[in-house]
Amino acid sequence: MSTGSPRVLPAGSGIDEAAAVLRAGGLVAFPTETVYGLGANALDARAAARIFEAKARPSFDPLISHLADAADLPGLVGAVPPAVAALVERFWPGPLTLIVDRPAAIPPIVTSGLETMAVRVPDEPAARALIAAAGVPVAAPSANRFGQLSPTRAEHVVTGLGSAVDVVLDGGPTRCGIESTIVDARGERPVVLRLGALPVEALIEAVGPVEVRQGSSGQPVAPGTLAAHYAPRTPLRLGTAAEHDGGRQGFLAFREAPAEGDWAAVEVLSPDGDLTAAAARLFDALHRLDAAGVTGIVAEPVPDEGVGRAINDRLRRAAATWH
Repeated sequence: MSTGSPRVLPAGSGIDEAAAVLRAGGLVAFPTETVYGLGANALDARAAARIFEAKARPSFDPLISHLADAADLPGLVGAVPPAVAALVERFWPGPLTLIVDRPAAIPPIVTSGLETMAVRVPDEPAARALIAAAGVPVAAPSANRFGQLSPTRAEHVVTGLGSAVDVVLDGGPTRCGIESTIVDARGERPVVLRLGALPVEALIEAVGPVEVRQGSSGQPVAPGTLAAHYAPRTPLRLGTAAEHDGGRQGFLAFREAPAEGDWAAVEVLSPDGDLTAAAARLFDALHRLDAAGVTGIVAEPVPDEGVGRAINDRLRRAAATWH
């Protein structure tokens, strides 16, 4: 964590000041519907380099660029493939990131040297207003140290990054709570590169069969696909309430707090069993357990359907960090 604190501004009234920081090459953390992003001018290689430095992010892990409006995509990348255009029409603005060919205007550091880029339009008014006011595409991974828990509140950003970020726009808790789904639709069949807030079922309903790839071997072609990722500082493993192994342990439950086991801290994702609500609360609950002074966290998997697939994906990657 960096010492000191960034300027924290309300997401409504702070837009113009934050946009000026982006235009000047600074870093702005801002809310999206998924998680808070750490934004920089995507056309400025030096500004993008500051993202990697602030996050301690390896240079091989590409960034997602954000646009204010779907109508801005052709002006940035030129001709848009029909399959990509169909997904843009159906799901933007929204938690869907699409892979397109990298235009010359985007410096290679943003795409980690790849000839493709990841891009989306967020479904969050403050985010789109910021990008529009800045007048540039905004490269923005999650606003946290690399490999750690994603931030879903402004205070998560302040605690995790401190003065490494210039301005934080506080828009309250994010709505979806987990990152966007990433899809490469340039081939014959769309390929899901990262599970996320847009369920695979919604994609299938819109465009037919899709391929789902789990994880990345070698250089990632999309962010958030490394086997070990999204981890708390506290060791985490997958398990059930029956698997308390002694000591001061925390438990992440799906629907109800465990009746057995002397758990030091418990977080319940959704008493109603609502997977969308569980996703919205996932990282916030893990942040709370991480701050509870426990020596380990046991996380209960959720039903592996809909957005539950993305929740389980995040839990598996978090557990892989500790095994």
